Amino acid sequence: MAAPVAARELFTNGVKAVLHGWPVLQIAVDNGFGGIYGQQKADWMVDVVQQYLHDNADLQQCEVEDFISELMDQEFDTVVEDGSLPQVSCTLLQMFCHYQQGALQQLRLTIDSLTHKQTQRMKVEASSPQFDDESDKETQLMECDVFGPSVGRTHPPPQDEEDGWTVVRKKK
Repeated sequence: MAAPVAARELFTNGVKAVLHGWPVLQIAVDNGFGGIYGQQKADWMVDVVQQYLHDNADLQQCEVEDFISELMDQEFDTVVEDGSLPQVSCTLLQMFCHYQQGALQQLRLTIDSLTHKQTQRMKVEASSPQFDDESDKETQLMECDVFGPSVGRTHPPPQDEEDGWTVVRKKK
């Protein structure tokens, strides 16, 4: 009984590594798209996705994509259009296949690879240049001037702000 529990726990850790390393979900959490409980929703999403994979036999990649897309839409008001959803779904299905076949070593290697990539990305973000207080204040003032109410505004607000949806698109 301990081996299946440990294997399922390992798979859950794999789902967590995939979802928590997914930039779209992290952007949604970091920017409060899910409200004040965004991080709890992301953690809940790990459990829901792994349960979905367990409860449904022979899932196709498009079904997993649709499920995750629906969760992102409902919980974070986010439509994913950056092309990352097929990659996330494919990785989850591959990990689930390893889990079902009992290939736990391969599952561990995949999880280690994902967490290693996340660690590298965090190190890069942590080394961003620091600005002195004065230039930071100027930046804040400029941002207020650009985005604040303006009588002579020539640019309409972005489309995704008007209707309340946040669209994540692929970089060009």
